[in-house]
Amino acid sequence: MKKKNLFFWVVIPILGCLQSNAQTTQKLNIEQATVFLSGAELVSTARINLAKGENEVLFTNVAGDVNSQSLTVSASNGVVVESAIFQNNYLATEVLSPKAQEIKDSIEIISADTQAVHNKITVLGHQVGVLWKNWQVSGQNNGLSVAELAKLEDFINARMENYLNLKTKEENKLNKLKDRLTKLELQLEEEQKKTYQPGGQLLVKFYAKEATASAIGINYIVPNAGWTPTYDIMADDANSPVKLYYKANIFYNSGVKWNNVKLSLSTGNPNEGVQAPVMNPWYLAFYVPQSYAYQKRDMSRANQAPSASSMGGAYEKTAMAGNGIVTDPVTMNDYVSVDNSGVNTTFDIELPYTVPSDGKQHLVAIKRYELPATYRYYAVPKLDKDVFLQAKITNWEDINLLPGTTNIFYEGTYVGQGTIDPRSVKDTMNISLGRDKKIVVKRVRDTKLRSVKMIGTNVRETFAYTLTMRNTRKEPVTLVLQDQQPISNENEIVVEDRDLGNAVYNDVTGLMNWNVTLAPNESKSINFGYTVKYPKGKTVSGL
Repeated sequence: MKKKNLFFWVVIPILGCLQSNAQTTQKLNIEQATVFLSGAELVSTARINLAKGENEVLFTNVAGDVNSQSLTVSASNGVVVESAIFQNNYLATEVLSPKAQEIKDSIEIISADTQAVHNKITVLGHQVGVLWKNWQVSGQNNGLSVAELAKLEDFINARMENYLNLKTKEENKLNKLKDRLTKLELQLEEEQKKTYQPGGQLLVKFYAKEATASAIGINYIVPNAGWTPTYDIMADDANSPVKLYYKANIFYNSGVKWNNVKLSLSTGNPNEGVQAPVMNPWYLAFYVPQSYAYQKRDMSRANQAPSASSMGGAYEKTAMAGNGIVTDPVTMNDYVSVDNSGVNTTFDIELPYTVPSDGKQHLVAIKRYELPATYRYYAVPKLDKDVFLQAKITNWEDINLLPGTTNIFYEGTYVGQGTIDPRSVKDTMNISLGRDKKIVVKRVRDTKLRSVKMIGTNVRETFAYTLTMRNTRKEPVTLVLQDQQPISNENEIVVEDRDLGNAVYNDVTGLMNWNVTLAPNESKSINFGYTVKYPKGKTVSGL
């Protein structure tokens, strides 16, 4: 049975009698990446031949900015791991980001072309100079006849014109190359200002009792990685189940490329820590108004020397919207397994993935779900003139949703973006599928029934509204319509004579709800209103 030794950044003192061998270099293979919401754990392997005694191996293809507390190194065949030292490889060519390296390569190519054009211009200049001297000599040679001299001048003129035209053409080309080179150099300078993490190296010392081959495993966590969820939600019509495509936008910037790695996505976050909270005593005290507290603090500071202070701010996460591209859901389900056995949920994707270290968002398909849904048309004409189609989904807890953006498709057409936040949902999740222009709703204030009367010391102001609905669809629809009545928190403001229009009324929130069934091309209307009584000479806000 093979023995495996595991060490966590422990440096073991080496006796002077141990045999030491020369340092060798070995490239690691990154085989697996578990991406957390913030950070990623990389699993790398290598197989090395070790001589008897102490061996020093410099491992390359290591990510930069490694969390040193997370680093583990293991070896097989009884090989002892004596020490491990991580270092960023700032001298390597990989210190440039892929974009910066691409610009640098273009600069080198254009620089070579520029030099070639410059050389050609120099040669043409010499050729023009030679012709010019021949022209001068021919003019001073009295031994030539007039006809011969004319032929020579014609020949020199033709050559001179050709050389000058070529020289002008090459000079124009040179100016364009110089202009392009200047722009690329500025672009490279701008790209190098951006944060880019270079790759690293890991220097490990091993001790082997005998010469042997050993399988090496190296695991560590990098902070410059993570993923955000995004969803494509599709509904064919108002009678079909909702199809939900669970996706992930992965970003990674740690200096080395993930090439055909086994990818796992975890809902965990190693940066949150594992220490459980401890409750402290809860003391009550009298409330001090804020303005007084500031005044007291400023007065006390006036007699004190300035002191250092720190200010904490809220950290905001932005979920990257998906690009709306629907990947093949059937094949992805065959290659993704979900592990709910631990504290966090992990999506294991069996298809190998390649992710460059460029810090950009890379879309990965995770899972496809088909969710039974009931549909409703919903409108709040006081706030929005349109009617919205919503899908009501229950039993959604088992699909491990996280807060994220949604790309909505209805009847085969992209209709817009929305959001999902399961933290604010209790039993039923309402997913908006967009606006339905075929159902028209209007809210009109009835000016004829509106009145303002003075009764004693009070004002009685009456309000009346009409809601009209029309269904232009070819099938009947049921519309959930919502409006509201005002609620008074002041004794001197009284709302009375409420006309609810047969709505289901909540006297705590003031919300009115109607379920209205509309046949094809049918129109209906609802009237409601109320009266507000308040003291004369005062203004009621919100009316």
